[in-house]
Amino acid sequence: MSDVTPLDPENRKIITLARSTRARNGVPEGAAVRDETGRTYVAGTVDLPSLRLTALQTAVAMAVASGAKSLEAAAVVTPADAVPAADLAAVRDLGGPDTPVLLAGPDGELRGTITAG
Repeated sequence: MSDVTPLDPENRKIITLARSTRARNGVPEGAAVRDETGRTYVAGTVDLPSLRLTALQTAVAMAVASGAKSLEAAAVVTPADAVPAADLAAVRDLGGPDTPVLLAGPDGELRGTITAG
């Protein structure tokens, strides 16, 4: 994970949206992705008996279902210390290996930035 550096307003926005979704829905994780046109897609963890998706997988799926062609950035708010490989793969599939993934704690503070690759 890279050093924590100040966030630009667009990246701060997706962390804030992810954090709000997590709190509002009472789910373990919240995530947001920004597509190539600047649209954002926000999601929480899906935990049904027949379907389980992380928040980041759900946000990527929402972007794809809405016609996004690529991703500029992704953010996940979680108590976990790392982003699972399956989540990075989902971001990489749509955004490519250089797409930044922002990892933030439940308090919204950025813990680090990694690339999907």
